[in-house]
Amino acid sequence: MTAFETIAGALDDLRIEVPSWAYGNSGTRFKVFGSPGTPRTVQEKISDAAAVHRVTGLTPKVALHIPWDRVEDVDALASFAADQGVELGTINSNTFQDDDFKFGGLTHHDEAIRRKAIDHHLECLDIMDRTGSRDLKIWLADGSNYPGQSDMRARQDRLADALHTIYERLGTDQRLVLEYKFFEPSFYHTDVPDWGTALTQVLALGEKAVVCLDTGHHAPGTNIEFIVMQLLRLGKLGSFDFNSRFYADDDLIVGSADPFQLFRIMVEVIRGGGFGPDADVAFMLDQCHNIEKKIPGQIRSVLNVQEMTARALLVDRPALTEAQEAGDVLGAHEIFMDAFYTDIRADLADWRADRGLPRDPMRAYAQSGYQEQIETDRVGGTPMSW
Repeated sequence: MTAFETIAGALDDLRIEVPSWAYGNSGTRFKVFGSPGTPRTVQEKISDAAAVHRVTGLTPKVALHIPWDRVEDVDALASFAADQGVELGTINSNTFQDDDFKFGGLTHHDEAIRRKAIDHHLECLDIMDRTGSRDLKIWLADGSNYPGQSDMRARQDRLADALHTIYERLGTDQRLVLEYKFFEPSFYHTDVPDWGTALTQVLALGEKAVVCLDTGHHAPGTNIEFIVMQLLRLGKLGSFDFNSRFYADDDLIVGSADPFQLFRIMVEVIRGGGFGPDADVAFMLDQCHNIEKKIPGQIRSVLNVQEMTARALLVDRPALTEAQEAGDVLGAHEIFMDAFYTDIRADLADWRADRGLPRDPMRAYAQSGYQEQIETDRVGGTPMSW
C-alpha cells in the first residue's frame, strides 16, 4: 500500500463551502469589473456553485450573504438549491453597506442604530431557521480612523451587549461565528482586530459562540498556524475563510501566494482534531475573483485546499513525534518537509476517478460548455456584484 492509499479514505471527509458572492462581479476600491456570464440572481449564483461541486465533489454547500442574497421565499430557494445538488449553508450578515452604519453597527453610540444592526442579525437567524443553516457568521467593519474619534472601551462594551442579544436568539443547533480583521476599512482601530479580541467576546457568550479565522486577515509575518493550534486547543475554532494575500486582505485564490502556509495550517488542523467526520470546524472560501473567471477560480481554490489537506495527512506523525522528543531538529524538519514536497497530483486524479469525478476538474469544466452557455444566456438584466 502506498502512502497516499493510507490516507485516501480520509479525504472523503473534506467538505468546502463556497460563497455566493464569489460568483458576482467584484473588484478593488477603484473599480468593480464586469465579466460575461455574471449571475443576475441568487439562483444563478447557486447554479454556478453547483457547477463547481459537479466537477470536484468537494463543495456541497453554498454560503449566503444578507441582504445581497435576500429573497421573499426562502423555502423555494432551499428547494432550488437541492434541485441543483447543493445545500444552503452559512448565513453571513452585512452591516457595512448601509449609510446608518457609517460609524459602526453593533458598536455604534446611537442606540437606535445598534438596534437596527441587531435586528438585521435576528433577520439572518430567521432565515437560518428556514434553511437549516448552522452558522451565523459576523464580520464587522466597525472601528475608527483617527485617535480620539471614538471611545474604544465603550465600543467593546456595546459590542458585548449586542452579541449577547443575538446569542440569546440562537437555536439549539445554531452557532454564532465571530470573524476578526486587523484593519480596513477602519484604519486607526478595528473593534474586532485579532483572534484575542474575538476569543474574549465569544468566551463571554457561551459554548455556541466560536471564532472564524480568515487566512488573509493578519499582519505580514503572523504565524497563523499557531493561532489555529491555540483556538483548536481551546475548542473555539469554528470556521475558516480560506483565501490568500500578498500584502493585505487581497482575497486571492487560497494557496496561490504561499502554498506552504496553507500546508502548515492544515497540519495543525489535523493535529488538533479540526478535520474528520466528528470535527466541528467549517471550511469555507472567502474570495473575490476580480480578473479571472469566477467558476474556474473557485474550482482551483477547492483543489488547492484538497491537495494541501492530503499532503498534511501524509505527515508521518509517529516519526515526527519521535524526532521532536529526541531533540532531532533537522530530522523533524525533514519529516515535515517530505510530506509537503510529495507530488500527489496523479494520486488525486485517481482518487477522483474512483469516485466517478473528472480526473482533471479544471479541464472538465472548460470542456463542459457551461461557461459558454451562461455567457450567452445571461445577457440583459443587472449583474450581481458587491
